[in-house]
Amino acid sequence: MTQPDKLRALLAQDKLHVMPCCFDALSAKLIEQGGFGLSFMSGFATSASRIGEPDLGLMSYTEVVDSARNICDATTIPLIGDGDTGYGNAMNVRRTVRGFARAGCAAVMIEDQLAPKRCGHTPGKEVVGRDEAFDRIKAAVDAREDDDILILARTDARHNHGLSEAIDRAARFHELGADILFVEAPKTVAEMRSVCADLPGAKMANIVEGGETPDLSHAELGEIGYAIAAYPLTLMSAAMRAMTLTLQALAEDKPRDPMLMDFVELRRRIGFDAYYEASSAYKSSFRST
Repeated sequence: MTQPDKLRALLAQDKLHVMPCCFDALSAKLIEQGGFGLSFMSGFATSASRIGEPDLGLMSYTEVVDSARNICDATTIPLIGDGDTGYGNAMNVRRTVRGFARAGCAAVMIEDQLAPKRCGHTPGKEVVGRDEAFDRIKAAVDAREDDDILILARTDARHNHGLSEAIDRAARFHELGADILFVEAPKTVAEMRSVCADLPGAKMANIVEGGETPDLSHAELGEIGYAIAAYPLTLMSAAMRAMTLTLQALAEDKPRDPMLMDFVELRRRIGFDAYYEASSAYKSSFRST
């Protein structure tokens, strides 16, 4: 089964799929080891981890696709890639979608923000006009003629234009062929219910701890009607907190063991055990390790 087919099979289930978001190959491996069925390569987290900069359009298309390829090579669960605004006009969107498909992604997200885009829960974001927004999704859908991949269509219109405009845009995205709809940053449970009641197909919620959208339980999100609940910053935030606390302990010459993963488990999760098992079939392997 291809990665797009795996994702289609998940979306066909009448349930909420909890989707922790990754930012590199290792975090993606941990998500798969944790038993989760899919992941999303968070643009916010990937920009922070790869180039140490905020998610404000600073990371290039080539860098993003390279990160997606590394993640897909390291895991077997479906990955949704963050295609941002498509990196240009409609023809650039087509290239972006093909690039993510050929990197191994099951789906790619294309959004209607004005470039350079911003995190959906930070100030200053704006969206392009309807015609340009629709052209982006049409171009993304057209690109599937050459490479099979699902399209996650995102609108940030709620921020400046209200929920009705966001829902209208998302409805048109569905008509154009988008597989998953993402109305970013509804501010209340009532708005979340409107998104799911008024729009067809699979919908995704984006849960940012401390963000604008209510952080509901999985049961509540499923009852409202979401098919996917994305957690874009949870793992990166946890990792950054753990690293800063450990660095503080190291600087103060305090015990670090309580904050560290056991070395045996660390090696296993990275893949040392699997490597040695596979390489044991080749007599010369251990001379080069």
